[in-house]
Amino acid sequence: MKQAGATIVEVDVRSQMKDLGPAGYNVLKYEFKHGLNQYLATAPAAKVKDLKALIAFNREHEREAMPFFKQEILEASEALGDLDSPEYKESVKKTLTLSRTAIDNALRENKLDAICGPANGPAWCTDLVNGDAFNGYGAYSTAARAGYPHITVPMGAVEGLPVGINFFSTAFAEPVLITIAFAYEQLSHKRTIPAFLTTFAPGS
Repeated sequence: MKQAGATIVEVDVRSQMKDLGPAGYNVLKYEFKHGLNQYLATAPAAKVKDLKALIAFNREHEREAMPFFKQEILEASEALGDLDSPEYKESVKKTLTLSRTAIDNALRENKLDAICGPANGPAWCTDLVNGDAFNGYGAYSTAARAGYPHITVPMGAVEGLPVGINFFSTAFAEPVLITIAFAYEQLSHKRTIPAFLTTFAPGS
């Protein structure tokens, strides 16, 4: 990107989110419950019609439905109220304010068009001891919390596993992001055709 004329400035957006606390996760749980209940209530083939019934079904069929991992997030979401809850509204307000301020300040103070970073690490394994072996959260999380536009394009591969680069900016910056992402694609040519391997060998 530098060779193509871009000016690269290192910024730290995530540290500005340190005061978020449980607010972001609260939003996830409240909206997960609300959205799932809406979906199940109108899905013709669904035998359970809300999250409460789904949790009960899983408990009744625990050996088949969840032999290794349980349903802690489902139960934590069900324990909450609806989207009129004061806790939900305050969590949304805090999440939007902190994330939008973090992004907008970084853009303004550094005179940037966009912020970029790894979209996520390569796909990880899940095992019965450690669960998900997360290898780093993506740059998109702050933009997602802010409700701001972001776009991901291929950045290459790590041990044969694809990784992407994410570009995000302030509200209504879609034209700028599409332009930047397209230019990066044309310069990098990092997309590779999936091989659909039946086995995986590091370095392949």
